[in-house]
Amino acid sequence: MIQDITHLEDLLSQPTPGVVDTMRRLEGDLLVLGVGGKIGPSLARMARRADEEAGRRRRIIGVARFSSPGLREQLEGWGLETIACDLLDRSALAALPDVPNILYLPAQKFGTTGQEGRTWAMNTYLAGMVCERYPQSRIVAYSTGNVYPLTPVDSGGPDEDTPLAPVGEYGMSAMGRERMFQYFSEKSGIPVAIVRLNYAVEMRYGVLVDIGQKVLAGQPVDVTMGHFNVIWQGDSSAMTLRCFDHVASPPFVVNVTGLETLSIRYCAEEFAEQMGRDVSFVGEEAETALLSDADRAHDLFGPATVSVEQMIEWISDWLLRGGDTHNKPTHFQARDGKF
Repeated sequence: MIQDITHLEDLLSQPTPGVVDTMRRLEGDLLVLGVGGKIGPSLARMARRADEEAGRRRRIIGVARFSSPGLREQLEGWGLETIACDLLDRSALAALPDVPNILYLPAQKFGTTGQEGRTWAMNTYLAGMVCERYPQSRIVAYSTGNVYPLTPVDSGGPDEDTPLAPVGEYGMSAMGRERMFQYFSEKSGIPVAIVRLNYAVEMRYGVLVDIGQKVLAGQPVDVTMGHFNVIWQGDSSAMTLRCFDHVASPPFVVNVTGLETLSIRYCAEEFAEQMGRDVSFVGEEAETALLSDADRAHDLFGPATVSVEQMIEWISDWLLRGGDTHNKPTHFQARDGKF
């Protein structure tokens, strides 16, 4: 079982041999924009650990506003440099160091409703600003499966060639971000990889944590959005870093998630069994869901190292022991694209 936060952070940042090989080949320093989010710290640390195993000595610089207490000190303790910056401030963006490699993580999802203007600025406008600032760099950028339409649950989900048809302003603004990277990649020859992540999970956050918390609290589980995909965050971070081997112009695009189309009802029943609880449900499973076909990622990068069953077992134990969570529900139930 995962003992504590330190143990969890070690697992989430453990580089695979494939990541070590990628970082061995990658030339130059690395800038991690938006490092302060849920994924950024362990992703940046994985890059640092992979460098160490590969015998590389590069600067890895995490950029964020650093509004969370202690995060900056934690990153620096892991051997990373940090710069506090509001990325929407052009002068602050211009003052960032020139680097040949960029991990692009900034986004706004929750709180989109009521803050539509800022959502489009963060999710679309900023991508164009970064491309203008770094026209000579390689960029691996996070996107989301929310750029896809809801699809039949027996379809396996959209692959990377499926026409985009997002539901709601968050998904639309994320599609706008992709279009900015597409435009500047083609205009300036910027090598880009776009990672459509949907969804990453660890002990403190994710769809499985949401379900487990409902079961533990004796609250009914909504099965209206009845199916989903997930991947262990350590696996998604490893695949993300390996995308530096595939940056291209026009951009390389890849769905990153698990291969299984999972049932909310099945996962809730598994949590109930692990936790020794009863479970109840509300709603009826819709015939469509927000899904992604991740065959391309798994063909390129190999299978995930952590199974869904292992995640459920770990999360059940973590929640039963009162482990910390980010207290940020995913709102995976939303079918109208409003978050």
